Amino acid sequence: MDERKRVVIVGGGFAGLYAGRKLEKLLPAGTTELVIISPTDHLTYSPLLPDVTASVLEPRHVAVSLRQALPKHRLVVGHATSVDLEAKTVTVSRSERGQVDEGTQVISYDRLLLAPGSITRRFPIPGVSESARGVKTITEAAFVRDHLLSQLDAADSLPSDPRFDAERAERMTVVAVGAGYTGTEIVAQTHRWLTRVADRWSNIDVKDVRWLLIDVAPAVLPELGPRLGEYALGKLKGRGIDIRLGVSVASVEGNVINLTDGTPVPSRTLIWGAGIVANPLMGTLGLPLDRGRLVVDAQMRAADDVWAVGDAAATPDLAKEKPADGPQPVTPPTAQHAQRQGTQVGKNIAASLGVGIAKDYVHKDLGLVADLGGTTAVAKPLGVELTGLPAKIVARGYHLYALPSMANRVRVLTDWALHALLPVQAVALNQTRPEDALIPTAQNTDIYPKAEDKPKVG
Repeated sequence: MDERKRVVIVGGGFAGLYAGRKLEKLLPAGTTELVIISPTDHLTYSPLLPDVTASVLEPRHVAVSLRQALPKHRLVVGHATSVDLEAKTVTVSRSERGQVDEGTQVISYDRLLLAPGSITRRFPIPGVSESARGVKTITEAAFVRDHLLSQLDAADSLPSDPRFDAERAERMTVVAVGAGYTGTEIVAQTHRWLTRVADRWSNIDVKDVRWLLIDVAPAVLPELGPRLGEYALGKLKGRGIDIRLGVSVASVEGNVINLTDGTPVPSRTLIWGAGIVANPLMGTLGLPLDRGRLVVDAQMRAADDVWAVGDAAATPDLAKEKPADGPQPVTPPTAQHAQRQGTQVGKNIAASLGVGIAKDYVHKDLGLVADLGGTTAVAKPLGVELTGLPAKIVARGYHLYALPSMANRVRVLTDWALHALLPVQAVALNQTRPEDALIPTAQNTDIYPKAEDKPKVG
């Protein structure tokens, strides 16, 4: 009989990949069976998806092959829809074109790492689920790129007749929700890209495209601090982008987006980047949650033989001082923490199998970056505030460093060089059906049983 222990990783993102790498390095060959469950056969380097929407990078160049990165793992492509903590099993449903079919597989485990990541935050706003486009997956990013080109192509082809002015305005208006990293970078980079391919159209002027960036927050890029946020705000406004803070979407009715300040905005493009929440799988386990994230200890353990890391876990941030009148802060859901948590949890899981010693997770944030297109960027490495070209160099240098594949680094660097030297590409491939790029389908947000349907554990 096979007496090897089986370690199962749920999630092929930053945390899952780095944990798997560390396990492959530490565990002696033949002693453990390693399994990774992922909806796709690749890790998506999501911080560079704005470059995909702006036609700077080819989509596949931000996709890191899990089979190549984790050659000692058995990859199961599908969605982990439930976990039985008592039976120590994971149920996996296979996926096809964004839909989960009836085929399921039950995989047992001796050690389980939950790293399913996060999904785009949505609110129960009428019409949003049927209209909004996220930018968290390659499918969504590529669709947004093609959709914008198609809308302007359609506007360009309309007769110069006042009867078509309303439709033309709808197609030439872009509304983006969320002035954090995703929304700000998407709007900034995509706006600049379209201005550089203005000669594609003969009857419209891309300078007349209306860009509206809204957020309920009082500032742009609040994570970077007031000075850098004001710098980014000034640059975006200088490009003609309409930014409204303290405002959100009240409803979407057909081709009209109604804002909470009472403004109706005719538009056929709604980009949704209003933050993220933990993968809904966490809410089905019957274990304690902290704002949707699974509560873990400093060694990232959630239960017996179960660990959780990344965006889906509320990991204590021991690098920050615990307030006298409150709980220990938890790490923010960033790729930087996910990578390092993955490495440490790999060591801790190996320690539970007799290899090495488990340790607490401690990492001081190295800083954040935001690329605003061209030579414009903001960055805060190690607390030092940078803007303009120096920030751009830091931002791109960090992304090249953080990409977990040398082949992908070379491809991304080549794309950046070609984008700077050659005419900008403006080709709509239209390979994604609109219904497949909606958030519930692209991110499979509705496939999990509700928390109230699961028995409590413990």
